Amino acid sequence: MSDLRERHGGLPAPKEAEYIWSDIWHLETHHSTALEGNTLVLREVRELLDHGRAVGAKPLREYVEVRGYADAAEWVYAHALQPGDWTTGDLISLTEIREIHYRMMTPVWQVDPHPEATGAESPGSFRQHDIHAFSGGMTPPTWPLVPSELATWISEANTLALPSQEPVAERMARIHNAFERVHPFIDGNGRTGRLALNLMLVRLGYPPVVILKKDRSRYLQAMQAADRGEHGALGEIIARAMIENLHRFILPNVAGPARLVPIAALSDGTISIAALRQAAQRGRLDAEKRADGNWHSTRHAVERYKRSRGSHRPGAETDPEVDQIN
Repeated sequence: MSDLRERHGGLPAPKEAEYIWSDIWHLETHHSTALEGNTLVLREVRELLDHGRAVGAKPLREYVEVRGYADAAEWVYAHALQPGDWTTGDLISLTEIREIHYRMMTPVWQVDPHPEATGAESPGSFRQHDIHAFSGGMTPPTWPLVPSELATWISEANTLALPSQEPVAERMARIHNAFERVHPFIDGNGRTGRLALNLMLVRLGYPPVVILKKDRSRYLQAMQAADRGEHGALGEIIARAMIENLHRFILPNVAGPARLVPIAALSDGTISIAALRQAAQRGRLDAEKRADGNWHSTRHAVERYKRSRGSHRPGAETDPEVDQIN
């Protein structure tokens, strides 16, 4: 992880590597909402976020759920790198937790509010209901204790900025699990917790993580183990996700022309991620699809593909045929 800071100057701002941040944004929005049961596939998520088209004939709640998460994630990325005037200067604050929940849940609340919620439990406000024990046996604190429990969590989370011998992924796992055990809101705790995790990671100089929907069972089992004080499995999931997105930022700078890297790392000002993805799907770009659904190719293959379609001409960005689809 030190390579990103020491050799490449840390995480680039969204404007400096828009194509990489955008791809992570799409992936996180899809997978984090899918972990909670949203059925939109990645293609439908991209259509909704990029073009405002609700394709797929899914319930309205699912579209606004994705839109709300995307808006909150976009705020997290921007705010983590360039904090607003009201930021306390800490790694994370109570105000930021509530802001994340408010941005994420407000669109859903306007369409389909939680059936048991009172007026005092709207987005950004703490629950005033007790939560039944989870399937693993852990019971969140009774609701009057939520403010004090969350304040304790904020204090513990801010210690992540201090030096430690504990591996960073395991420290993040412990703090992430502790948030879910507090369960401060009546709904949306898992999504809020993952966005809070990414806010802290980016502020610490690490890439945001995406927990894949295919790893849902492993993730839930790891959270249950963490409830018992065993954080290794959850730390491993977080570490793998950190490394995956670290490669997106570093590999464009260090990979040789024949090295397979994520397509998001191969986009540039002359060709978009969407164009590369469509070319890979059609067999026009030499690429391979990994188990996580992401396409990998090489700089050499991309250059060959661009030459074949004449995209070296000034001003050419994407294939018009691709633009109509995406």
